[in-house]
Amino acid sequence: MTDVRHFTTGDGCRIAYTLEGAEGRPVLVLANSIATSLHMWDGQVAKLSETFRVLRYDYRGHGGSSVPVGAYSVDRLGRDVIELLDSLQFARVHFCGLSLGGWVGQWLGIHAPDRIERLILSNTAPHLGPASYFDEQIRAVLAAKDMSAAADMFMHNWFPEAMLTGPNEIVDRFRAMVLATPPQGLAGCYAAVRDSDLRRTIALITAPTLVIGGKDDKVTLASHSEAIAATIPGATLTLLPGVHLLNVERPAEFTSAVTRFLTAA
Repeated sequence: MTDVRHFTTGDGCRIAYTLEGAEGRPVLVLANSIATSLHMWDGQVAKLSETFRVLRYDYRGHGGSSVPVGAYSVDRLGRDVIELLDSLQFARVHFCGLSLGGWVGQWLGIHAPDRIERLILSNTAPHLGPASYFDEQIRAVLAAKDMSAAADMFMHNWFPEAMLTGPNEIVDRFRAMVLATPPQGLAGCYAAVRDSDLRRTIALITAPTLVIGGKDDKVTLASHSEAIAATIPGATLTLLPGVHLLNVERPAEFTSAVTRFLTAA
């Protein structure tokens, strides 16, 4: 089992992370969806670590990281990554972010271009609204007695109906991740998405970029992926059949797309 390590950010948040793969290989950072932990990538790490040194981490308020009170921001989530890279003395990395991880990836591409070699933005958007929707979600999750309602919502947003109609070990594992997410951590990251609008500034991204979208994604629509790819200069678009967690629903196709893009001459 991979050892989970921790480092502390400048504002005192303890961030959990894992590092797998041989030293000397290109570093690939994987950033996961809201309401999951770094274990979202368990199915990809063995294959990806054959080629890369794979760095996974838990957002503040998620998994093994500490849970600051109040609203978070995409700016703060991005700076958490930069501080993590600094602590490990990684000057430049590849970055692959899915869903909320894609927001962080967009921020890094805009604000820390010197740290990003190649960028993969999967099942994400530069903006989601209205703000009132996220305000209601924040109120609901902080008032709820547990995370059951949030887990039900995420399962239907993340997976196709075929995976939800009967017992499914994968769905059960992801439901457990949501149930284990601290309400304040989820609320904090909801606020980060609510307050983020990168629709114009992603045009400043200069890193070679692959955008991956799900043809049947119910949250970050295929049209969001198309808009990102059209705005970032030179970006490549790949649409896969599937919903939101394409690394889980379509692991072979997803991992192949990531590896091909990152190893292309």
